[in-house]
Amino acid sequence: MMRQLFLIMCAGMCLQMQAQDEIVSTAMTAQIHQDSIDVSSIVVVYDYECQTQDAEGKAVTDKMKVCLQIGQHSTRSYPYRKYRRERQWIGDGATDYMDGYDFLDLDELPQFRAESYCFMPEVWVNFPLESVTVRDAIAPTFYVTQEKKENISWVLSDDTVRIGGYLCKTAQCKLHGRQWTVHYTEDIPTSAGPWKLYGQPGLILDAVADGGVHRFTLDALQHVVSPIYFETNVVTTKTSEKQLIKNRIKTFGNRLYPNTPRYYITDLSTADVIFDNDGALINGVYVNNKAHVYQPLELE
Repeated sequence: MMRQLFLIMCAGMCLQMQAQDEIVSTAMTAQIHQDSIDVSSIVVVYDYECQTQDAEGKAVTDKMKVCLQIGQHSTRSYPYRKYRRERQWIGDGATDYMDGYDFLDLDELPQFRAESYCFMPEVWVNFPLESVTVRDAIAPTFYVTQEKKENISWVLSDDTVRIGGYLCKTAQCKLHGRQWTVHYTEDIPTSAGPWKLYGQPGLILDAVADGGVHRFTLDALQHVVSPIYFETNVVTTKTSEKQLIKNRIKTFGNRLYPNTPRYYITDLSTADVIFDNDGALINGVYVNNKAHVYQPLELE
């Protein structure tokens, strides 16, 4: 199904910002193609936090909600805001009314901007079979990687804790250069978890990296039947996981990035771009005028 992502904005976002209830305009970004690859029976919502600094060196905590869909054969981890939109326009059959277009409302803009600080990729585990697929962006380009599913080496502990009413066990691993401690519950028999964390005999409800630099915490667990989509668009480039990690660290870890986040973008002639007072939407990726210091989920 071909979809086009539209952003509803005040007219003043392209000129000078006026009152939010004034004229609303729309602008098209990169076309998206979605395929249903599985059906989830459980949807888990996590609160994600990242400890970092702003462009002036002040400590800040970047936050967003992450959705994990657990299907019969695969899982998808991605922004919860996006899941809600898919449920509204696709799952509820509203695409006929909207002619297949997806919208971002004005009241969602602050959340959309805040999510851009978090650098959260979309991750499909076991799609294709025994593989991990990642879709991520370095504006104006989207990248997709597909690697063999890694056998994560977990160290189990006797420590237990209760999270959301579930009795959880503890495990640790080193993944892509960071030390992770997770709590999982065998009351929900799945090996799934947020992001690229998986492989326990129960659902991961909490995960902390390097003493709290990154954290996923259970917010809600819902028994919801919903399609799991895999999507690509016209600006998607295939690469390797190793190369993508390297490129992200090189781009976002550059000393110029916090104060000049678009320093590396030299040509926008073929991109769909909308500027507002706080940044720019480039091929559907929001880039703030000022960024936060990059704290990668993966160091290697």
